[in-house]
Order: sequence, then C-alpha cells, then structure tokens
Amino acid sequence: MGSVPAWARVYVACVVTGALVCLAPVPDVHVPWWAVGFLAALYAGCEQATRCRLLGRHGPRSMGTFFPVLLAGAFLLPPQAAALVAIPGALLARVEQRPRRLRRVWRAARLGLAVWAASRVHWALGGRDTVAEPDFPDALVPAVVAVLAFCAVLTALDGAILVLAERVPVRNAWRGLFLRSLAPAAVHGLAGLMMAVLWRSHYGPVAALLVLLPMYVSCWVFTQYHRERAAHQATIRALVQAVDIKDGYTRGHSERVGQASMMIAAELGMDDTRVEVLRFAGILHDVGKLGVPTRLLRKNGPLTPEERRVIELHPEYGHEMVRGIGFLGEARSAILHHHERLDGSGYPYGLAGTQIPECARVVAVADAFDAMTSTRCYRRARPVAAALEELQRCAGTQFDPRMVEALVRALVRHGWHPAVTADGDGDTDEQRGNVPPQSAPLRAEAGS
Repeated sequence: MGSVPAWARVYVACVVTGALVCLAPVPDVHVPWWAVGFLAALYAGCEQATRCRLLGRHGPRSMGTFFPVLLAGAFLLPPQAAALVAIPGALLARVEQRPRRLRRVWRAARLGLAVWAASRVHWALGGRDTVAEPDFPDALVPAVVAVLAFCAVLTALDGAILVLAERVPVRNAWRGLFLRSLAPAAVHGLAGLMMAVLWRSHYGPVAALLVLLPMYVSCWVFTQYHRERAAHQATIRALVQAVDIKDGYTRGHSERVGQASMMIAAELGMDDTRVEVLRFAGILHDVGKLGVPTRLLRKNGPLTPEERRVIELHPEYGHEMVRGIGFLGEARSAILHHHERLDGSGYPYGLAGTQIPECARVVAVADAFDAMTSTRCYRRARPVAAALEELQRCAGTQFDPRMVEALVRALVRHGWHPAVTADGDGDTDEQRGNVPPQSAPLRAEAGS
C-alpha cells in the first residue's frame, strides 16, 4: 500500500464508514463505559508494549498478539461498545510503512468491524448468559462461532485490500488467509473467553489480567524464535553471496539445489525440521569453494590433476567452515559427503552405499540435477527430461535410486523452472579436462 491506488482508497473509505456505522449507539442497550475504557486502554497498552526491548522492535505483530483483549471485549460488551475497544490501540500502533496515517485508519476500521461481528454473533447465540454463569460446554459454542466470524471478516477485508492495493490476482488473494488466521485466533479466543469468565466471576477484572501474562510470555518466546531464525537466514545468505561472488559461473545454483533438496526430502516424507535442514544443506553444499583459489574456479582451460585435487578439497573446506554453526545439524555431513558415490568411487573419503549419510545422498541428486538443467559458460543446459534420464541411468552406481525417484515424483507434482546462471558458449567439461571422458556429462554436474 506504498502508493495507494484510487480504488483502494475508496475501499478503505467504505470500510471506515462501515466501522463508524457499527459504533453508532443503540437505544435501550446499557453500555458499561468504564469497562470499555479499561479494555481500550489495556489493548492500547498491549500494542505499545511491542516496542519494549523484551519483545524487540520487530515482534510477531501479524499474528494479533493481544487479540485476547479484543475478543474478551466481544464476549463481555455490546457489539458497538466492543468495536470501540479496538480503535484507540489500532490508531496509536506503530506503523513502519507509508502512508502511515491511512494504514492506521485501515487497521482500526478492520479490527473494529471484526470485533463488532464477533460480538454480534456471540450475543445472538446467547453467549452473554453463558459467560455470566459459565457452563463450559455451553460457553464454548458461541465463543467458537464468534471467533470464526472474527476470522471471516478479517479474511474478507484483507483479501479485498490485496486485490485493490497490491494488485494480487483475485484467484490468489484469499487463498489460505482464513486457515492461516484460524489457529492463532482460536488460541486467542480461548484466552479471551477465560478473561471474560474471570471478569464476570467474583474475582473480578483484576484476575482477568492474569490471562495476559502467559500470552505475553508466549509472544516473547515466539519473537525470540523468529529473531534466531532471521539470524540463521542472514548467516546463510552471507555465505551464499560470498560463493556466488567468487564463482560467478554458478550464481543462483546454491538456492536451486536447496529447493530441489527440499522437494526430495518432502517427497520422502521427512518431517518439517529435516526438510528445512536439507534446504540449508543444499544451499551451503558448495560453501567450501571459498577455500579454493579463484583462478581454478574460473579457469577456462583444462585442469591439471593437481588442480583437480585442490578443487576436490572443497567439501572438506566447507565442513570446516560450518562445523561450529550448531543450527545446521546434519546439513554439515551433507556438505562434507555430497560428492561421495554409491559405488565408493567418490570423494573425499570414498564412502559407499549406506555409509554415505542420507542427507548427502539427497543433496548429491539435487546438485547434479540443477547443474545439468542450468546453462554454464562451457555448455548449454539440458532439458529436464534428459537430466532425469541421466540421473536414472546412474542410479545405483553414482546416486541413491530412492532419491532419484523421489525427485522424479516431486517434479511431476510441482514442475521445475531451470535458470541460466551464465551466458555464452564454451568448451565442454571433457574438453576442459575436468572429468574423465567415459562419464563426462554426469561427473561434471556432480562436481559443480
């Protein structure tokens, strides 16, 4: 929404108008204004708390960290009063992207409408009585439906703004929005229900505040996780950029090997943690090239046996470089062994069969596949079908057949879009002397 199109501004104006209509007082409905003010101040304070050093400057705000306060208001107050709880905090919240004023107004309006809808549904289902005299099987039903209404309104509004302001295609704008918001909203809705029940109990509003403590702690833990993950990504990015700068012929190769490794791992049914580790392994498999003289990596003529032995040291260099990076886990062994062959003729240690770590067998296939389907300075890219045929021909001797078949199945599901990493024609690897003639095509790719 940096430069907001006219239609998006009109849409925001309509949403704001709708929110103002929802705030209009209703005759004969008693509003406990002290409770409205207390919850509004609490929500605004929680929003400001995201600036504190404990949470960090970039907390996970997109998940609606303090939605429990808003949903507690939806369960305790009439709809027009519940909607009012969200307005001050949303208007005072930090906005980093421009236009800031429009974004604040948009955020306030969308939250106001969502809370109004949740409160309206909750009251229509008799939720007010179930909160006052809690019988939890009965109290849960209106609360669950109210949370669904809350998510549905946010999804509808956010999808439309994506279409109008970000020009996202209509078929993609709402895809997955509702499901992504449902899980955190369900947790926050349960916390909001607990706040409402405690509020109406003889313990009073002060006891309701205790519910926010575990939410704040969980928010802090979640933020620390994202901070650590961002640091991991920055470390990997720096290493990959260094490799790309040094070996310009294979620029982009690392990221694609990471993607192919992830596809193979997912097809093999590995859990999400291992899939992520395999992605790291693929991205960093050639990091040892930082220890190889640049003149060898960029040499256009044939490599001497001594020069070839120096290049074949890059898996060991890479392993040494990442040995102290704890979060890489088994990716480190993949970096060390991704040039081993099933028949034992690979390097650096000549491991054979299941002696080669599983993650290294995955990366070996991904590495060879991307190298064959990418244009290099010394030869044109192969078609995907030809690359897969070559991988299958060498399965059982150079590559693990399970990994090859997993890649084939993954490509049938998702396809592949090979990228050009260097332009121009040149000598083949066999002509350069990089590989022995008997298996020049594939040994060249496996040594990329």
